[in-house]
Amino acid sequence: MSSNLRRLRRELSRRTAAVGRCQLAGLLGLWVAAIGAGVVGALLLLPVGLGFRVLPPAAAALRRCGDRARQRAAQWSGVRIAAPDPLPRTAGTRAVLADAGFWRDLTWAWLEPVVGGLLVAVPPSLTVYGLFGVLVQPFVWRLLDDGNWYAFVPVHSTALMLAAFVLGLGFTVAGLLLAPPVLGLHARWGRRLLAGPRTTELQRRIGQLTDSRAEVLDDRAAELRRIERDLHDGAQARLVALGMRLDSATRLLEDDPPAARAALIEVRELSGRALEDLRGLVRGIQPPVLTDRGLGDAVRSLALDSFLDVHVEVRLAGRLAAAVESAAYFAVNELLANAAKHSGAGRVDIALAHDAAGAGGPRLRVTVTDDGRGGADPSRGTGLLGVRGRLATFDGTLVLHSPQGGPTTVTLEIPCASSLPKTSSF
Repeated sequence: MSSNLRRLRRELSRRTAAVGRCQLAGLLGLWVAAIGAGVVGALLLLPVGLGFRVLPPAAAALRRCGDRARQRAAQWSGVRIAAPDPLPRTAGTRAVLADAGFWRDLTWAWLEPVVGGLLVAVPPSLTVYGLFGVLVQPFVWRLLDDGNWYAFVPVHSTALMLAAFVLGLGFTVAGLLLAPPVLGLHARWGRRLLAGPRTTELQRRIGQLTDSRAEVLDDRAAELRRIERDLHDGAQARLVALGMRLDSATRLLEDDPPAARAALIEVRELSGRALEDLRGLVRGIQPPVLTDRGLGDAVRSLALDSFLDVHVEVRLAGRLAAAVESAAYFAVNELLANAAKHSGAGRVDIALAHDAAGAGGPRLRVTVTDDGRGGADPSRGTGLLGVRGRLATFDGTLVLHSPQGGPTTVTLEIPCASSLPKTSSF
């Protein structure tokens, strides 16, 4: 019961925060309009010469507004918006006018207060008007001579006051329910105007692929060195000792059978340790449960090994590419380790789902949520950065939402197709 109540409070808090963010987005739209008006004024002053001095700083201020809007879209709704190339610090008027991103930012600045502002005004308006009907209307209607109207209800009796009260509850609930999807719609609308030009995005994509290829080659070389070191220092050393003890036991067999027996017992122990070393090495390369049973059962195995209360929800219709399953498995393993070491969490929820009809194509989505203290920051450690680098190889993404006080939610997305038949035991 307490768990359900905690979830309800968490959901109410999330939706209330979304309403507040809608209100903030509407107010920021007015500021954006003021910046856009300043940029247009600078353009109009170009013929008299003053615009050449005013336009570059005005364009830089507009670009900062656009960058903050892109950041809010990612933090509030998980919508990534590719930014155009930044304007040089010493960019002159000619460079500003030739920049395609500048004109896209200016178009957004003029349309945002109208289209975006009206869109994000809906949830706060419904919520505030609904709260008025719930908290104010029942106490003021008697003070008015002929009552008053609430929406389409003429409030001049107790029964009609109760009807207005229920209607106010409906408006409040509607505002809370609409706030998150409206924020997402607002972010997707902003992406149409704020996204950088296609050529810029392609150039960045080429750079990302070059960097990720170099990282993959470096990681592969490091992995091979680790395997070679583990084989040399672990299993190989034990196998050499095993051969030497067998040779010694062979020489003692005729002259000293008890000593030969003791040597053979030691050989058996050495062979068991060598086998454990090889199993550990194979487990570090690719866990057998992942190869045999797939990602769902492999993550369940991680949940069983964790001392946290881990709940796993799997919505995978089939097997994914082996490389994708391996990347997702080790990413979840790292996130569970982070939750156990740093978050102070007691419960972790893991959801695995394959979206075959997503807007960006089929993709694996992994969501890991813990009820810890929050405040996770990728810049303070290498774990999340390593996971992000591993996913970048597959053009995957990692989105972190970890406010102070929690909860922490990490969403991983990896483009992939589901093709192999399901083999999970669940």
